[in-house]
Amino acid sequence: MARARKAAEAPFDPAQPVIRIRDLYRIYRMGGSEVRALDGISLDVHRGEFVAVMGPSGSGKSTLMNIVGCLDRPTSGSYVLEGVEISNLDRDRRAEIRNDKIGFVFQNFNLLARTNALENVELPLLYSAKTNLTDADRRERARRCLARVGLAERWDHTSAQLSGGQQQRVAIARSLVNDPAILLADEPTGNLDSRTSEEVIAVFQALNDEGRTVVLITHDTDIAQFAQRIVAFRDGKIIADHPVEDRRRAAGGTFADAPPAAVEAVAAPQAAALPQAAALPQAAAQAPETTRTPGPIAVETAAAQAGPRGRS
Repeated sequence: MARARKAAEAPFDPAQPVIRIRDLYRIYRMGGSEVRALDGISLDVHRGEFVAVMGPSGSGKSTLMNIVGCLDRPTSGSYVLEGVEISNLDRDRRAEIRNDKIGFVFQNFNLLARTNALENVELPLLYSAKTNLTDADRRERARRCLARVGLAERWDHTSAQLSGGQQQRVAIARSLVNDPAILLADEPTGNLDSRTSEEVIAVFQALNDEGRTVVLITHDTDIAQFAQRIVAFRDGKIIADHPVEDRRRAAGGTFADAPPAAVEAVAAPQAAALPQAAALPQAAAQAPETTRTPGPIAVETAAAQAGPRGRS
């Protein structure tokens, strides 16, 4: 554990891939049969790339997202995120890295219905191991992230008062608030119409233009054309990996000219404290734990993100 923490604090060489995967396997044993959800894949993603991961149902793309998002561990192989070997870390350490280094955006938004947009964006800061922000600092950082996605004036709106596209932009703001190494988006336009989908993709493109690393899981070939690179999966293997020719630019809305959501470095890492009863339901919005069965990410428990942990 101490060795892993020391590695996590070591300076990361930006010339190295932010994601480095080598000979990665995820094998599920179901009865007498064996399912190779990932079958020996190798993949590099460099800082500032916008990568679309594509494939039909059962191809392995969701399993890859579970592992890259620190929601699951591979059966064998290596996964390095910003210089830290993730594959052998225990559940507690993966939860810390998941909250601090990965910004999640889900198809179903995963916003808390009874809290407003500002409070939803603040949530990951409550469990971050790298900040000791005051309440006022958290609110200000959350406001900047909301402004970045064009929702500064709707900070006090609940989910029921926001459109689907606006809810997804709140989710993107939430993913930015901890200044993550990567943005990991799982079918972020799956519940949106085509016009709203393009507006949401415009946000991802603008963030990528600022240097953010974006990994987007999609089955939609049209959406994949907004990325810089497409990695295609089938039967647990990578069958294609190529740059996007004639990359499309999304038509953005009023948020396109918003200033970058700069995040200030804060010293003396310390997790913010919350009563346990409040911590468990709120943490689920940013980094849910997954079950250990094949399939997409399941929002089932916040135990890996807040409260006592200890199982690996």
